[in-house]
Amino acid sequence: MTLAVGTDAPTFTAKDTNGNTVSLSDFAGKTVVLYFYPKDDTPGCTKQACSFRDAQPDYQNKDIVVLGVSKDDEASHQQFTQKYNLNFPLLADTDGSIIKAYDVDGGGYAKRVTYVIDPQGKIAHIDSAVNTATHASDVLTALGL
Repeated sequence: MTLAVGTDAPTFTAKDTNGNTVSLSDFAGKTVVLYFYPKDDTPGCTKQACSFRDAQPDYQNKDIVVLGVSKDDEASHQQFTQKYNLNFPLLADTDGSIIKAYDVDGGGYAKRVTYVIDPQGKIAHIDSAVNTATHASDVLTALGL
């Protein structure tokens, strides 16, 4: 299933970095940046995560939630978060169900794709040509912010 701008974002539930259960419905009424990445603590994924870390004040000021998703487990996410002082949740999609629902399965890992979900739960923007170093600011620019 190919997802398109204007369609309903697939719902999901997963454990975050700290073992909390997180669902898309938890963020109803907010804009959500759901970014998929292949693996914790690899060069490109680290650049991408750090770009969101550094831009987090800009996202918070605009009431935008950032969630990173990979197939890594909670322990890996905790180590990655601590090593790079990440200030947003990472979701552990160990069974690949979110990756499949968002059509970003790269054959055992998540393709690097970002979905922006509007406050009504619709896909507002898709970025599949990610520049890992500038991704967080690129998303804000694409949203006109």
